[in-house]
Amino acid sequence: MSPSPNRQILLASRPEGEPKPDNFRLVVSEAPEPAEGQVLLRTLWLSLDPYMRGRMSAAKSYAKPVEVGAVMTGGTVSEVAAARHRGFQVGDLVLGFAGWQEYALSDGKGLTKLDPAAAPVSTALSVLGMPGMTAYVGLLGIGEPKSGETLAVAAAAGPVGSAVGQIGKLKGCRVVGIAGGPDKVRYLRDELGFDAALDHRTLDFAGRLREAAFLQVVQLDRPPLVGRQFRQGVCQLDNAVGPRSGLARRRIERGEPRRHARVRIAERLVDRLLKGGVAAAAREPASRTGEVVREDDPQPREELGLRPPTKLVALLVCV
Repeated sequence: MSPSPNRQILLASRPEGEPKPDNFRLVVSEAPEPAEGQVLLRTLWLSLDPYMRGRMSAAKSYAKPVEVGAVMTGGTVSEVAAARHRGFQVGDLVLGFAGWQEYALSDGKGLTKLDPAAAPVSTALSVLGMPGMTAYVGLLGIGEPKSGETLAVAAAAGPVGSAVGQIGKLKGCRVVGIAGGPDKVRYLRDELGFDAALDHRTLDFAGRLREAAFLQVVQLDRPPLVGRQFRQGVCQLDNAVGPRSGLARRRIERGEPRRHARVRIAERLVDRLLKGGVAAAAREPASRTGEVVREDDPQPREELGLRPPTKLVALLVCV
């Protein structure tokens, strides 16, 4: 192939707080030529995900941080632009992890061929990719929601949360979405069909969450005063980091409601999906996916593994 410019975004420095343009650097060089056993990938789609903020930090986490001066990591859908690998041909579309750059070399490991006739290839980074699989395994494989239960979803307007809510609706759940800002709340309620949507930035968020997720009858415009009769179960998918992410969990731990509650936790589900796929995530040992909590159970929260989330999916189900 003729020489093409390769634009790359490098991590120039580690952000303090919110990332800024100065934390990144654009470099332009000539696209590399593949050696024997390699392919040259041209990025078509790049996924921007919340986990990337953690990869910019040097703090210990479930995944290795991006080194300063290295290309920012990221999932990609790419086209094979040049091939010296017998498993690939020019024009093949593949899912990989080429990062924030226009071209990347690969030895073929970790690449998955995509069929554009089956679905738009961009869905390999969304509903048919890691976010969709996280939602599917987290909710159905670990949460096990039942028809008639209430499902509360944190970060509900994102790719994982929006899929969780829609799957919950298909399973007959009453779905309560939590997001930041009125536009996201309208999106959840009016476009995705959530039964209720809450803005975690509002001052009365805690009270509204209690009314929406833990009381059987809800009218967000005029919250009714009804008794605490927990006839419906409550299942929370905690797909966020921050104060709002543990609020429903803390209510259950305090006993609101605790009776017959089962608590299940899937740590670093995203990491296992990336490394081993759905089967690997589903094989997580029961000793680490959770415990059973009953009204008379004296175990403290530490013994149950209920600690502040880093990058995890936490599921709480009350039946």
